Amino acid sequence: MTESTAIPNRAGLGLKAEHYEAILGSRPDVGWFEVHAENYMGAGGPPHHYLTKIRRDYPLSLHGVGLSIGGAAPLDEAHLARLNDLAERYEPGLVSEHLAWSSHDEVYLNDLLPLPYTEETVTRVSDHLERMQEVLCRQVLLENPSTYVAFENSTMDEIEFLRAVVKRSGCGLLLDVNNVLVSTNNQGVSAEAYIDAFPLEHVGEIHLGGHASEEEAGGTTLLIDAHDRAVDDRVWALYARTLARGGTKPSLIEWDNSLPAWEVLYNEARRAETVIAAEAGAAPQPAASMQQTRHAAAR
Repeated sequence: MTESTAIPNRAGLGLKAEHYEAILGSRPDVGWFEVHAENYMGAGGPPHHYLTKIRRDYPLSLHGVGLSIGGAAPLDEAHLARLNDLAERYEPGLVSEHLAWSSHDEVYLNDLLPLPYTEETVTRVSDHLERMQEVLCRQVLLENPSTYVAFENSTMDEIEFLRAVVKRSGCGLLLDVNNVLVSTNNQGVSAEAYIDAFPLEHVGEIHLGGHASEEEAGGTTLLIDAHDRAVDDRVWALYARTLARGGTKPSLIEWDNSLPAWEVLYNEARRAETVIAAEAGAAPQPAASMQQTRHAAAR
């Protein structure tokens, strides 16, 4: 990896077509950009015209949303080949995918659906990651999901599952802090305990995003991973806690829906830069044990 392709430990932004001209016109002080790989799998046209120009000035990360890493069927080899072509064309510093499934037979769903955490699923996800890494000739980062329910047949918790997949496949992890808050809130456990136990030594990238909330019967609040608003203060606090434990990481602001003006998005990146700068000189703190995590989550 060359200096021009490596992702720095700075704030990055999700690249959207609505902001192409603002970026090219102002050359903002942004550490890097991330794109959803599936939006650039065509042969040419305006998306590649603009991405080629922006890639000349900024490192790039590819974030996949359609490979269905957790699906029961083998990976779509044609889709994987298109992803590899894109990686060869733009030389991204990082490539990531979701811990989810989104296809069945010939049906492709517009959702990232959760998985039970079992040994069988560890094997399936790891096999798919190994194939993905074999084709791309690089390590891939796997993102923790946002969840709304837990499977009764799960035999391990999410962090145990992720550790098992990392050990078996050799992948890295993408820690989505907003997903942590969404999932732990919806399942009634401690977000802080989750962060304290997460294997940050395997994290190559962090995501920060906004979420919506709905009041449920009985007075509980359901959080929804919406990506349509500014990062919540509770997510910022969890992010600072993460950096205090594990040191600075490339950190992305995700804002995919109801896009704001460029200046609003840029200010979110500047806030992340402030947190990174504040934590850059602090010594990383040790990870909590799983026993400590369960104790804290149960309180």
